[in-house]
Amino acid sequence: MSSAAERKDQVWRVIDMIKWGENYFKSKGLENPKREIEWLLCDLLNYKRIDLYVQFEEPISRIDLDKLRGWIKRRVSHEPLQYITGHTEFYGYSFNVSADVLIPRPETERLVDVALHTIENISKAKVFEVGSGSGCIAVSIGAEKPDASILSIDISEEAIKMAQKNAILNKIENVEFVSMDFFKEQPKGTFDLFVSNPPYIPKNEVKGTMSEVHQYEPEIALTDQEDGLRFYHRIAESIPDLVNLNGWVVMEVGLGEHPNKALEIFKSAGFNKCELVQDFNGDDRVLKIQI
Repeated sequence: MSSAAERKDQVWRVIDMIKWGENYFKSKGLENPKREIEWLLCDLLNYKRIDLYVQFEEPISRIDLDKLRGWIKRRVSHEPLQYITGHTEFYGYSFNVSADVLIPRPETERLVDVALHTIENISKAKVFEVGSGSGCIAVSIGAEKPDASILSIDISEEAIKMAQKNAILNKIENVEFVSMDFFKEQPKGTFDLFVSNPPYIPKNEVKGTMSEVHQYEPEIALTDQEDGLRFYHRIAESIPDLVNLNGWVVMEVGLGEHPNKALEIFKSAGFNKCELVQDFNGDDRVLKIQI
């Protein structure tokens, strides 16, 4: 903060910090400066956004100011807000996040929508997920479909630990998280639904993502270190062993040419009931296949 902000005798009210923070973040080139400082203040003070403007005259304690100062420094270095505060929301549920896991994206909520739709009439559906990450997909499906049983795997043991914590946080008991390398082994048994948001950014495009993404999020969750299609080839090979007849495969896909490239992999493998589903921006972001 400025030298004025460092003065011991200065009282900083909520409204003062909103104004200062908005100007400071704007000067540092952040796209939504007011929303940024509001997000940090809401988390710091355990407020809803409206509380900031109802209690705008409230002074901020010295302890909270010191904490906020550290957060602001991290944010202007483009560290994602979700890593700074340590949590986020997805599909109406709370999730802890750290730099060990990908930050849940709003567009992935569409993946959950489609996945739930495929099993809505299946009693005691068995679900298999590749790529647990924070656990956001598996926990959300488990919460919305309590009679389902979900097995979710990830190669990252740190991700598995985070996903398990998030299942406990949301009181979800019908999801099991297991550390497993999908390219080397597969679970026993078959499933009604295979769901995945695999790493799909081509290796040569990772550096072209926002600095918040390529500087802070785990590379293993962003790219397959190849052309962004490696997981889709592996999934196409694995479906006959893993998915029941009339079962479903639901996967997130990227932007641009990626959705059609992924679709072609499955069509070439002999899967005829394939469909690309749009997200709420009108982009093809979910690939749905019936076996």
